[in-house]
Amino acid sequence: MPLQKQQYQVHRLTGQFCDTSRELMYRRSIQESVRFEFSFAVSVAACVFGMFAIADYYLLGLTREFYLLLTMRIVIVSVCLLVAFVVRHWGGNDYGAWLHALPLWAFATGIILIVPLRPESLSTQITAVAVATMGFYLLIPNRLTVVTAASLYLNIGFLVAAVLFAGLTPIGVLLLTVLLGMSNVVGFFALLRLERLQRKQYAMLYEERDQNRQLHNEIAHRESLEEQLRIVAERDALTNLNNRGHFMKLVKGLLKRSQSDREPFSLFMIDVDHFKHINDTWGHSHGDWVLTKIAKVCTESLRPTDVIGRFGGEEFVVALPDTSSGDAQLVAERLKKKVAELSLTEEMGKLRPSVTVGVAATDSEKADLESLIKRADEMLYVGKRGGRNQVVVCSDVVETPDSPVGNK
Repeated sequence: MPLQKQQYQVHRLTGQFCDTSRELMYRRSIQESVRFEFSFAVSVAACVFGMFAIADYYLLGLTREFYLLLTMRIVIVSVCLLVAFVVRHWGGNDYGAWLHALPLWAFATGIILIVPLRPESLSTQITAVAVATMGFYLLIPNRLTVVTAASLYLNIGFLVAAVLFAGLTPIGVLLLTVLLGMSNVVGFFALLRLERLQRKQYAMLYEERDQNRQLHNEIAHRESLEEQLRIVAERDALTNLNNRGHFMKLVKGLLKRSQSDREPFSLFMIDVDHFKHINDTWGHSHGDWVLTKIAKVCTESLRPTDVIGRFGGEEFVVALPDTSSGDAQLVAERLKKKVAELSLTEEMGKLRPSVTVGVAATDSEKADLESLIKRADEMLYVGKRGGRNQVVVCSDVVETPDSPVGNK
């Protein structure tokens, strides 16, 4: 049997969870409602028990037996009301089964004591005992074991008192035993069925909550996977910069916003100088390491509003909204200087990495991103042909024939 099913397994005779911890959790979950129902039922039963003092008066008059019965009823009613008050205002199950059992045993004792004081009314008392037995099982919320013990005490005590003080015949004992036995059987199985149904309902509710919790965890896990997939789709795996596609998507929106706000917009292309030589001399792992270091320097040199991406190979592209060509040149020069200050591994000797930057800027409402990238790329080639490690700026977006592509 699976562990979860074992935890929710209900005992056949007690109606309680076989797992003690699960039973404790269940009782804590119903504690507030049981406190209210128990205190209310005990209070009503105590008042009804006390009201039978009127019947005692009509049957006995102002006799010694009447005063004894009246005293007994006052004591029992007081005890039961006190227990009801304590349970309602200071907890229920925390006091243990004995506190819930106390009113039942008090009622049972009072009913048994009526027999020696009013033996002539035995026939009516039999009915009262049968009703009290069913009331124990069905009206006063309590544990099945507690109710069964109190009911057996009531029935056995009543039988003994009836024989000793009311002269009940053997036939009468047999008939009364059958009647009270039937009352106990009906009450026991009715309460047992109710206990089992309540716990099964609790188990189903708890399983549903557990399934909902698992569903929420699964949703959170899927959202995490989707976020990871989104990052994979948007980020360059090596440098963690925006990849080319995501960069283009972001910057198109920035360019349109700048054009609608009539603000300048700059973009520059960055190319790592002599990168092929680094790969050929020290290997691709060193080349990748250099790219990551340069990508970090570029990111730290930019504003939070700027967007940087890896355009491909050793090329990076940067978009600077609300930035004129002069300001973009300053940023590019600062970036170039920081790259030149990078310290590489001892294995790579005195090599100092450098970058060439081509800058293009516009404040035209008709400029598009592709033409701006094309112009920045042209400026980049101008810088490469001019000796590398420099910044070349063009502030106009003009469609020109494609420049020949040289070896970078």
